[in-house]
Amino acid sequence: MNIGDVARLSGLPAKTIRYYEDIGLVEPLRSTNGYRAFRQRDLHKLAFLGRARSLGFTIEDCRNLLRLYEDTERASADVKRIAEEHLDCIDWKLEELVEMRRTLAHLVDACAGDHRPECPILADLAAPEENTAAPAAIPAADHA
Repeated sequence: MNIGDVARLSGLPAKTIRYYEDIGLVEPLRSTNGYRAFRQRDLHKLAFLGRARSLGFTIEDCRNLLRLYEDTERASADVKRIAEEHLDCIDWKLEELVEMRRTLAHLVDACAGDHRPECPILADLAAPEENTAAPAAIPAADHA
């Protein structure tokens, strides 16, 4: 299969597939003219990666999950540990988002939203970090 076929079947953009190849998550064969030649197992890996990424697993988690998937001697406890750590991260992010929403809702309620220039939203954004009501920023997850 060529990259267009595998992109259509896996639901992943060709750019993402090329990226996964660049970082060693998939290793398609190369034809004599240099074109990628994807096998059924490459398609399966790409579908696996697409599903894992849709659940928010990091690239490194995906690498570890793929390694465990291919290891018939694996312990399911190793897989569960990765999933539990990711679930803890999701729970933490949800707590942060709830606090962020609470803070922003408070600021929106405090703003008159009229013709006057006074605005508690801007005042809070301009205040030194230790004086703001906003929660700490959520760390960025890797994207691909």
